[in-house]
Amino acid sequence: MTRFPLFHAFSCSLLALASQALGWQTSGESVPAVPQEFRAAWISTVHNIDWPSRSGLSGAAQRAELLNILNTCAQLKLNAVFLQVRPNADALYRSSLEPWSQWLSGPGVNPGYDPLAFAIQEAHRRGIELHAWFNPFRAKANVKHAVGRNHISLTRPDLMKRNGSVLLINPSASASRDHALKVIMDVVRRYDIDGVHLDDYFYPYPTPGRAWSPASFGDGKSPSQRRGYIDGFVQDMYKSVKSSKPWVRVGVSPFGIWRPGVPGGIEAGVDAYEHLACDARKWLSRGWVDYLAPQLYWRCSPAKQSFPALMQWWAAQNSRRPVWPGIATARIMSSEDPGRPASEIAAQVNYSRSLARTAPGQCFWSIKSIMRNAGGIQKYLNRLYPSMAVPPAMPWCGTGTPGQPQNFYVADNGSTVTLSWQPSGNPSRKWAVQARYGSQWATRILLPGSQTRVTLPKSFLGDAGSVAVRGVSAYGAQGPAAAARR
Repeated sequence: MTRFPLFHAFSCSLLALASQALGWQTSGESVPAVPQEFRAAWISTVHNIDWPSRSGLSGAAQRAELLNILNTCAQLKLNAVFLQVRPNADALYRSSLEPWSQWLSGPGVNPGYDPLAFAIQEAHRRGIELHAWFNPFRAKANVKHAVGRNHISLTRPDLMKRNGSVLLINPSASASRDHALKVIMDVVRRYDIDGVHLDDYFYPYPTPGRAWSPASFGDGKSPSQRRGYIDGFVQDMYKSVKSSKPWVRVGVSPFGIWRPGVPGGIEAGVDAYEHLACDARKWLSRGWVDYLAPQLYWRCSPAKQSFPALMQWWAAQNSRRPVWPGIATARIMSSEDPGRPASEIAAQVNYSRSLARTAPGQCFWSIKSIMRNAGGIQKYLNRLYPSMAVPPAMPWCGTGTPGQPQNFYVADNGSTVTLSWQPSGNPSRKWAVQARYGSQWATRILLPGSQTRVTLPKSFLGDAGSVAVRGVSAYGAQGPAAAARR
């Protein structure tokens, strides 16, 4: 392309003239910004909860299952997934630091492809962000599980701590924290991920039926010391990610109740602050995360674990960082809550939107319940998300606003329509294609930033009076649109 600039420019001019002759003309009309909302789902790999459906499937079968998940996410207009890439100090990607995950093809067994690289490529093709989800301190979900030869439980047995049937990597040891950070940063540097995500597992939850005490874990440390270790780990992780790739979104999904009695009237059998050494309020208030996704898996109505009361409290902890609640689609008509209807999910989404008008978002646990359409949840999601949205911008990390696309043309090919353009200014992480129906604009498709041409069935655009394309930076900043009108 760069070797024949005059020919390329001449070709673009001919195509533009052809498109005008067939009814599309460049338009200077005002195009509204693409709506912003974070719409995510967790894809859990431990115990094959969500994907793959069982260990030992062929690589082709694994890929087919993942494509089915991503296609469903795209159809429902979700725009992000949290893919669990390190469930038990193992890897769902090519790694020199840790063995292949047992949940793929068996402990230490190469599945014959790179699942994370495949997931990133296919998610981006569908306009979906891929956030790599890590469990920093869990070595084995069950001490009886077999592991690959270079698993940390074999190479550093001195760092292991047993808690019931679970084997943990002792967070009180600096070597444990250093190793977890090294693993995370290895993925950040080598893969084109959109985010780094941690869940609620730091120090272990209390063992059911046993009284908890500070000495229960057996590391000789106080709860305050443990919080200091985890605080330092979260802060170091945030700084390290931002120094390498400042546009990578960093978030944590803690237990939904910071402490029992906060806010007033809230009850819990777990004190995340004391038991888990998880001071998520501090991380949010000090800006050590780009968002927080507290696991608010309860209904709206029970006063002791009220979704609205907890959501309101979390949102008030930092007005400069968004709170995107974890919402339990998995509990629709479940054994935990047999009578919970899918309409409860819609009510929670709408309530969270009412508290976060400029940067709303929701995270659904987990994709399995959405895939099986628990309680008709897909119908509710289609109503909640009638049009596509992009994740909210992160101006505290950067902007990098793209320029207006150049040489935009729309070619009518009979049964298809081709849109083509050239980038300008700062690079675009993704492109948003918008269409006007009457006086209303809708976002129809999101494309990866490397793609500057798309051919669509004419039926896809329908009776659109105008189409437009605009760039969105890696930080979520939207550039001006280029438009064409019939």
